[in-house]
Amino acid sequence: MFDEFAGLTANYAGLSHSVLGTTGKLWPCKHPETDDGERILFSEDFPTASGRARFVPCPWKPARELPDDEFPFILNTGRVLEHWHTGTMTRRSHALNEIEPAPFVAVHPDDLRRLAIQSGELIQVSSRRGRITLRARADNSVEPGCVFIPFHFREAGANLLTIDALDPFGKIPEFKFCAVRIDRPAGRDQFDNALATNRDE
Repeated sequence: MFDEFAGLTANYAGLSHSVLGTTGKLWPCKHPETDDGERILFSEDFPTASGRARFVPCPWKPARELPDDEFPFILNTGRVLEHWHTGTMTRRSHALNEIEPAPFVAVHPDDLRRLAIQSGELIQVSSRRGRITLRARADNSVEPGCVFIPFHFREAGANLLTIDALDPFGKIPEFKFCAVRIDRPAGRDQFDNALATNRDE
């Protein structure tokens, strides 16, 4: 497969497993038989008429949906070490699935304390688009006011919560930022009171 790929792609022309060896090559590599490739790309100039780089300013824009009183947390989605994408392969691995077998939401310990939630407790995370139920996990690497949910677990699909906003140029979906709230599945009264207390503080 690699031989076919290299034969059909100009940038990989001349590469083979024997040429790559055990250390590989740097791209671009004009002479793969004798050279390791360019260590620093554009070390002298850039591929423009003047040879200089062009910087284009990109004005900052806020996320489409910001946290508010009803949905006070910022949700970020992503991966965990043990699983890949939807987990259709890695969750069938007994070793990997034993290490990380179930969905969770990582929350800063201070936020768990303010909401009177114990790490390991079953909670509900809701957005304006949906809700999922999963276990809370205390995690100091998550900033206060933010939560993290991995997207590998279909039984608590993180993208049931995410927003469908797109970058206007790259068309990349805004899966890394939306507003959510945390509740116990049984009800919201206790959490509304806790959040009100937190705001007063």
